[in-house]
Amino acid sequence: MNPAELASIDAAAALLADQDYVADRQLATAVFLALKLARPLFLEGEPGTGKTEIAKVLASGLGAELIRLQCYEGLDVNAAAYEWNYARQMLEIRLAEATHEAREQVAAGLFTGRFLIERPLLRALLPHPVPPVLLIDELDRTDEPFEAYLLEVLSDFQITIPEWRTVRADVPPVVVITSNRTREIHDAVKRRCIYHWVDYPDAARELAIVRRKVPDARQALSKQIVAFVQSLRQIDLYKLPGVSETIEWSRALLALDAVVLEPETVNNTLGVLLKYQDDIARMRGTEAARLVEKVRAEVAA
Repeated sequence: MNPAELASIDAAAALLADQDYVADRQLATAVFLALKLARPLFLEGEPGTGKTEIAKVLASGLGAELIRLQCYEGLDVNAAAYEWNYARQMLEIRLAEATHEAREQVAAGLFTGRFLIERPLLRALLPHPVPPVLLIDELDRTDEPFEAYLLEVLSDFQITIPEWRTVRADVPPVVVITSNRTREIHDAVKRRCIYHWVDYPDAARELAIVRRKVPDARQALSKQIVAFVQSLRQIDLYKLPGVSETIEWSRALLALDAVVLEPETVNNTLGVLLKYQDDIARMRGTEAARLVEKVRAEVAA
């Protein structure tokens, strides 16, 4: 499916729902506009809120290849876009010397596609049967110089290789950029994108997500899990649990044959839900028991 052929916001929501991603109207609108206008989709939000998953379900729903660039501090052009295969170039030079080939002829052939190693950014711009989905994940982990390099890719869907030529996409890839906001991304990047803040879902949408992702869990247990997590997010913890933790906790409780939330079970599985010892220590014991009692009363009401 060509992304530009998506007919409406409802079609975008349906595309996500078919891949078991429960999106609100605002997110479906952002996805629709990004696909229709061939603009990068910039998703910002807390870890675990489903930003990366959007790129995965788009690739699956569109029948496209997912090309992922995982960002990290010190990421440069060689790792992100392309680099020259220097070992192969040196071998070519040695072979040319052995056969007494003209230096000019050898030099002219060294910087061509034959010796180019394609990294994610360049590979996403090359021809594909269906435009690929390029996921630039956790851009906030990189440095500002790399952001500046991205501007050409995001503006014109092209990469200039000085020794060779400019590679431009015949059909733009679907670009999804995520950020956990550990630092601010430059406005020049955001201006080239459709921006959407991916927030924690409300209780109704989170329950719908759990029901889709963990369908074997009893409805009463799913409701209690969601209510418990929603209550946790009202507490001043170092790291609040995301949707991914809610799903993983649901699967863990299902594996333990839990029917309803029990204080002991919650205490024993807090490490699935919370990832910092200070948060676990704060919730363990009487605080967890109090929250379980409150949640069970709310769900029963």
